[in-house]
Amino acid sequence: MKSEEGLLFELISAFKVLPGVGEKTAQRMAFHLLEKNREGAKKLAATISRAIVDIHNCEICRDLTENRVCRICSSNKRDQETICVVENPSDVIAIEKSGSYQGRYFVLMGRLSPIDGIGPDQLGIPKLLETIISSKIKEIILATSPTVEGDATSFYIKDNVQDQEITVTRIAYGVPMGGELEYVDNTTLGRAISGRREIE
Repeated sequence: MKSEEGLLFELISAFKVLPGVGEKTAQRMAFHLLEKNREGAKKLAATISRAIVDIHNCEICRDLTENRVCRICSSNKRDQETICVVENPSDVIAIEKSGSYQGRYFVLMGRLSPIDGIGPDQLGIPKLLETIISSKIKEIILATSPTVEGDATSFYIKDNVQDQEITVTRIAYGVPMGGELEYVDNTTLGRAISGRREIE
C-alpha cells in the first residue's frame, strides 16, 4: 500500500511542474486521469515521451519542430525578405493565428537578461545576424515583449543591423479592441499614446 500511495503522490507532484498548477489542481488532474480517463492518460504519457525525444529546434529559425527545418522555413510561399523576431515558440503560434503575417521568423528562446546569464549567444543573436545578411532580408519586425528586457533585446538587435540597408520595425502595443481606457494599465496606455498614428 505504501508504494501505491507513494506513486500517487509522485504523479500529483509531476503535474506541479506545469506553470500555474498548484497542489489542488495537480490533485484534480491526477484523480481525473486515474478515475475517469486511463486511456487518455496513456495517450498523454506516450505523446509527452515522443515529444521530448522527437521535437527540437529548427536549424534555421530555432522554432520547435519534428523536422530538421520547420514548415514555415521550408515553405516557398512565405515572404523571404521579412523576418519577425519573437521570444518564444508560443509567439509564433499567436502571430500565425492572427493571419496578418506571411514572412519568416526567428525565435530567440528568451530575452537578454545579464543578471540571469542570458546574453546574445544564448539567444542565438549571432545566428540571427548571419541569417539577416545571407538571406538579403529587407525588413526585421521586432516582436519582443514590452518589458525592460524585451526592449533591451530589441535595441541590441537594432544596433547590430544599423549598418545594413534594412528597415527595422517594432510591433505596436496599446489598448486592446473593446478595451475600456479606465481598466488599461499606465504603461500600456502610455505606449498607446506615444505610438499614435494619423487616421487615414
